[in-house]
Amino acid sequence: KIYTRCKLAKIFSRAGLDNYWGFSLGNWICMAYYESGYNTTAQTVLDDGSIDYGIFQINSFAWCRRGKLKENNHCHVACSALITDDLTDAIICARKIVKETQGMNY
Repeated sequence: KIYTRCKLAKIFSRAGLDNYWGFSLGNWICMAYYESGYNTTAQTVLDDGSIDYGIFQINSFAWCRRGKLKENNHCHVACSALITDDLTDAIICARKIVKETQGMNY
């Protein structure tokens, strides 16, 4: 699903992303736009063989479980859960990444 900016803003706002760890709702909307074009099914294969998934382009090596490969899966979620129309798992994982790394610079 490709969300509109306004619909995504409502979802992100309800999920408590506005001003989460100092990042405004606009920061989250902008990041989702530039990472995936608001597309929940976006996938990008990287040179190292890992894949970035979903609206936030969350990487399989560190943050989700793709299969039998040795991934860290810090979000404790299947990568396939990050590419559904339901953004709950993607938002929970994105919040964890922002909180536990260098914020959105990660």
